[in-house]
Amino acid sequence: MDNSEQDSHQQHPISTYFKVWGLLFVLSALSYWVDYAQLQGFWRWTLILLFMFLKAGFIVAIFMHMVWERMAFALAILGPPVILLVFIALMASEGSYIELVRTLFFVNQG
Repeated sequence: MDNSEQDSHQQHPISTYFKVWGLLFVLSALSYWVDYAQLQGFWRWTLILLFMFLKAGFIVAIFMHMVWERMAFALAILGPPVILLVFIALMASEGSYIELVRTLFFVNQG
């Protein structure tokens, strides 16, 4: 495969980038809407985190060309952050358990 064939193979339609850019704009507007609507508590943080992860996913997938990479390379890049999030979730649940046990222990002591 010569250079011209390789270059034409690597080009992606510009409309894809414009569509994702528009989608990122809409997701950002929805993030601002959460503050404008003065949502509080669970819904506020759930929506903000959801929009944040969606925007990050689109940026990594399209603008960093992860969609068009080989599966092994994509897993090598995306695997460690996913594993890190699993560990954070496990530590958070263990922390909640430890807090519960300590609260019950010290309430029964007094």
